Amino acid sequence: MAPLHALENLDDALDATTGFLRPVDRSTWVKLAIVAFFIGGPGANANSVQWTFGGGGGNGGGGPPNVVFEPLGGVELLAAAAIVAVALTLVVLFGFVGSVMEFVFVRSLREEAVQVREYWGAHWRQGLRLFGFRLALFAFVLGSVVVLAVPVIVGVLDVGTVGGGVAVAFFLLLLPIFVVLAITVGLVNGFTTVFVVPIMLLEECGVLAGWRRLWPSVRTEPLQFLAYLVASFFLSILGGILVAVVTLVLALALLVPFGVLFAVGGAVLAFVSEPAGIALLVVVGVVYALAVLAVLALAQVPVQTYLRYYAMLVLGDVDPDLDAVPEQRARVRGDDAAGKPAA
Repeated sequence: MAPLHALENLDDALDATTGFLRPVDRSTWVKLAIVAFFIGGPGANANSVQWTFGGGGGNGGGGPPNVVFEPLGGVELLAAAAIVAVALTLVVLFGFVGSVMEFVFVRSLREEAVQVREYWGAHWRQGLRLFGFRLALFAFVLGSVVVLAVPVIVGVLDVGTVGGGVAVAFFLLLLPIFVVLAITVGLVNGFTTVFVVPIMLLEECGVLAGWRRLWPSVRTEPLQFLAYLVASFFLSILGGILVAVVTLVLALALLVPFGVLFAVGGAVLAFVSEPAGIALLVVVGVVYALAVLAVLALAQVPVQTYLRYYAMLVLGDVDPDLDAVPEQRARVRGDDAAGKPAA
C-alpha cells in the first residue's frame, strides 16, 4: 500500500511555513494579513438574525397583535434600493478581490516573497475567471435552495391538510438530494481553491482547464485525496480554534487602552456634551473593531500559510508535474537540489 501523502506532509508543511515566515518580517506579515483578510480564514461563519413578535394584547385576545404597515413612499423605496445596490456592489467587489488574492497568496508562497501589486497585475484575469466560477456555484446552490423551499412555502400557504402533507413529503424527499448537492459543491469549491488555483498559476490556464488537469489524479488516486480531506478537515478546525483563541486574547488585551478611551467617552457623554460623547464613543468603537479585525487577519497568516502549503505539498506528491512548491519541498526534505540549505 502506497504511503498516504496527507500524513507525510503534516510536518513538511510546518517546516515550509516556518521557513517562509521566520525570521519575522513586519512588511511580509502585514501584506499577508491583507491577503488573508480577503481570502477568508478557518472558522468563518455567517450569523442569521430571527425577528419574532410577541403577542398579548391589542386585539382583545391571545392572537397576534394587529399591525398596520404604512406603504413606503418614493423616497423610502429609492433609499432602500440604493442601500441594496451598494451592499450588492460591495459583496461583488469583495468576492472579485478575494478571487484575485487567491493567486496572490499562492504566488507569494511559491516565490516566498509578497508583491501584491505585481502579482495582482499578473493574475487578475485568472482571478476574474475564478470569480465567475464561484458565482456559478453560488447560483447553483441558490437555485437548489429555492427548489427545496418551494414545498415549504406551499405547505405554509396551503390551508388544506392534504396539500400540506404532500408538500412536507416532497420536502423530505428532496432534502437528502440537497445535502448531497451541498457536499458536492463544497468539495468542488474547496478543491478549486487549494488545488486548481495552483494548477492555473503553473499552467496559465482557466478554471475548467485546471479541473481537467486535476481530475485524472483524483480519479487514479482517490484514497490520497480522501485522506487529505479528512486531515484538512481536522486541521481547519484546529486552525480555527487557534485563530479564535489568539484573537480573543489580543482583543481582551486591547480593551485595556481602549477601555480608558471608552471611559473618557462615557464621561464626556455624561458631564460635557451628549453629542460629543456619542461621537467619541462611536469613533473609539470603530477603531477598536478595526484593531480586532487587524489582529484576526494577522492571526490567520500562519494558519492559512500552513494549510495552503499542506495542500500544495500533497498535490505535488500525487502528481509531480503539478508541484507548485518544488523548492520548498526539496528544502524541508533535506534535498540540496533546490539550491537552498536544508532546514
